Amino acid sequence: MVRTGLQQLIEERRDLIKGRRIGLVTQPAAVTSDLRAAEDALITAGATLTALFGPEHGFDGSAADGAAVEHAVHARLGAPVYSLYGAEREPTDAMLSEVDLLVFDMQDVGVRFYTYLSTLYYLLRACGRTGIPLLVLDRPNPVNGVTIEGPPVEPGLESFVGIIDIPIRHGMTLGELAQLINAEQRFGADLAVLAMQGWRRSLWFDQTGLPWVPPSPGMPQLITATVYPGMCFIEGTNLSEGRGTSLPFEIVGAPWLDGHRLAVALNSLDLPGVRFRPVHFMPSASKHAGVHCQGVQVHVTDRNTMQAVTIGLHVVAACRAQNPDQFAFLDSSWEGRPPHFDLLAGNATLRQGLVLGYDVARLTENWSAYEAEFRVRRTPYLLYDEAA
Repeated sequence: MVRTGLQQLIEERRDLIKGRRIGLVTQPAAVTSDLRAAEDALITAGATLTALFGPEHGFDGSAADGAAVEHAVHARLGAPVYSLYGAEREPTDAMLSEVDLLVFDMQDVGVRFYTYLSTLYYLLRACGRTGIPLLVLDRPNPVNGVTIEGPPVEPGLESFVGIIDIPIRHGMTLGELAQLINAEQRFGADLAVLAMQGWRRSLWFDQTGLPWVPPSPGMPQLITATVYPGMCFIEGTNLSEGRGTSLPFEIVGAPWLDGHRLAVALNSLDLPGVRFRPVHFMPSASKHAGVHCQGVQVHVTDRNTMQAVTIGLHVVAACRAQNPDQFAFLDSSWEGRPPHFDLLAGNATLRQGLVLGYDVARLTENWSAYEAEFRVRRTPYLLYDEAA
């Protein structure tokens, strides 16, 4: 079994927290191997928790995607719970007034636009500003640490769903990314990363021996995270990405689509590692709530050969081609800036190319050079072997 940073802290490195007032930044998926929450495990290990911090979805993980979260008081522990996804994204001096050490422990999904990375970015900036040290307890990249796929974030399109210029699938852990951000952004934070033991870059989460806990309401299973790097593009359109169903991001559809025709069109592309099945569904929430939709479900046949980001673009292109008059890209984001699709992609080129009917291969042909450059760029910050 892989041993996470949290597991090692409570079993072997209690010295790192002894006698210090701890500010814990976490969410419900940060558990021990026997499913104890990070806050409870730390308290049992002797930690004094003086402040708690929650990311998007909140400290308890119950808030919907994009929903602002208010500050609160933890009902059981009595400690203040500061939201880092509300009026503030970065801890203020007042929030940190009773903190000697910030401890960050979150389960990521290995994708650039999953916002726990952005919360980490702002923590590092705050620690550089205040001098408060930051300890990152590392966890696996659940979709492996080898595969890299996707375009860069172009200047001017940085956002909370694209805080730094890295590929959509970056193949790094949050501990490794903390080191990259601190160095490249020159934050100067007093950063320490407690690395995992036993994790290899080739591992998917179900090969780690660790229990899967949904890291957010829309990420119920590992298969969700597997298709998410490309299927999240659906968020930037008027298609349903399956929110309000039991298969978020695995299914896509709309009231005006023909699911059978869509599956035939996508399967004719013979994309590696996936097949498409026509589906009917009625979302209970989010886009097209309460309306009958048709579309497809993405079935992964070989997760090591599939190109998840590219698959998402093919799905968008096929849906638009079937009914270009009804299909639409959303004009804005909950960030109130450029179209949400552009923020997810990191550029406007993909959306503009899809509108013009360009072939997906044409839109992605320049990714390989950037991906190769990033593979070299990330090397100084890697903590784990490439060996399979």
